[in-house]
Amino acid sequence: MGSQELPIFPLPTVVLFPGVKAPLHLFEPRYRQLGEAVVSGSHPMGMVLVPPEHVDDLQGNPPVYPIGCAGKIVQAQRLPDGRFNIVIAGTARFRIVSEAPPLGERLYRTAEVEWLDDPYPEDARPRVSELRERIIAQLQELVDRAAPRREGRVTENPVTGAGDANFVNSLCNALSFAPSEKQGLLEAPSVPERFERLEGLLAFRLADSGLGAEGSRSLH
Repeated sequence: MGSQELPIFPLPTVVLFPGVKAPLHLFEPRYRQLGEAVVSGSHPMGMVLVPPEHVDDLQGNPPVYPIGCAGKIVQAQRLPDGRFNIVIAGTARFRIVSEAPPLGERLYRTAEVEWLDDPYPEDARPRVSELRERIIAQLQELVDRAAPRREGRVTENPVTGAGDANFVNSLCNALSFAPSEKQGLLEAPSVPERFERLEGLLAFRLADSGLGAEGSRSLH
């Protein structure tokens, strides 16, 4: 898919996925400047995650995971003091090739990135269909265990009617996994592999919540 220089926004908790929207608040001077650049020029920017062992270095330039997700600003509110409230929509994954230090008046970080595909081979679709049904069952089991007296089916959520890529990316974004777990989902090299990893995390979550062996087998 080629390469491109991209402004990057490192955060300790947010992992953006293609096709998913995320609200952000830009308040540091360098990120206000970044907001001005991307909003005024309708440019994409890259979201990257800071490893947990470096979250105390956010005021500087901490290391980031090499794989992130680019996004375009679909909504922006410039506040009187220069801060921004924005909504960013994920477009494509990338891998950082190199990063140059800030130059001149530019305060924010930029990187040369190479774009990554999210392949979805035709012969993987039956397996994905199976995983999709299993994931829905796992989610329903988690909902039932968390609120056994609450009526409602996971299948009533609009996400369950989305296409496979949007389905898995939306769940990866919405579910309360640790940032490092979400990073692992983002790094999955294909749509089917992301389904596999999501199913595995949900299976672990069910086991960790005390689901018995018989119930675990019913989901596999």
